[in-house]
Amino acid sequence: MKVKTKSKKVNKAWLNDHVNDPYVKLALREGYRARAAYKLKEIDEALHLIKPGYLVVDLGSAPGAWSQYLRRKLSPSGAAVGELNGTIIALDLLPMEPIEGVTFIQGDFHTPEVLAQLQQAIAGRTVDIVVSDMAPNLSGIESSDAARIAALVELAMDFSQTHMKPDGALVVKLFHGSGYSQLVKLFKDTFRVVKPLKPKASRDKSSETFLIGMGLKKLPGARPS
Repeated sequence: MKVKTKSKKVNKAWLNDHVNDPYVKLALREGYRARAAYKLKEIDEALHLIKPGYLVVDLGSAPGAWSQYLRRKLSPSGAAVGELNGTIIALDLLPMEPIEGVTFIQGDFHTPEVLAQLQQAIAGRTVDIVVSDMAPNLSGIESSDAARIAALVELAMDFSQTHMKPDGALVVKLFHGSGYSQLVKLFKDTFRVVKPLKPKASRDKSSETFLIGMGLKKLPGARPS
């Protein structure tokens, strides 16, 4: 019973923090599905990554807040509907409610079948930017969680090296802790410019951070543009 009571207290405290979170309130006011939209917005405003006419791939897209931000950024008027100057392809294991102008693929990015669907949607074009909010279900076992996080980051990197323009950019979510420095090194080996960034919209208590790689170094096996 004590455990149950404690759990209720923790849940109540989280719910209270969530309801009073300024980014949650802002997301409700501005029509975003999640406060996560402001993480990508802050990264984009700091580094000027997303531009009209771009082909953008959004990995780990559900519930769709990043795709919503991308959609508005690629709209000539900044609108959530209507004209779109660019292409957005979103992918997630979980379902996602439709967003006008966004092509959504539901499936596991690990599998060749889903990767083939993504390649078909790209239709031979080169990608301008890949954004990844993918994250595993964390077990609390640091070594195991670090391996799962690294695997997702490496998947996004492999895809970017094969399908992205030489001057393109990759944004990934990762967590401080075991394996972090190795992933930073991997980014520095792959990209000409690497920027770590923790947006203000990331909760203070969270070890979540983002790593941005810009401009691919020439690597063996990379597809020419």
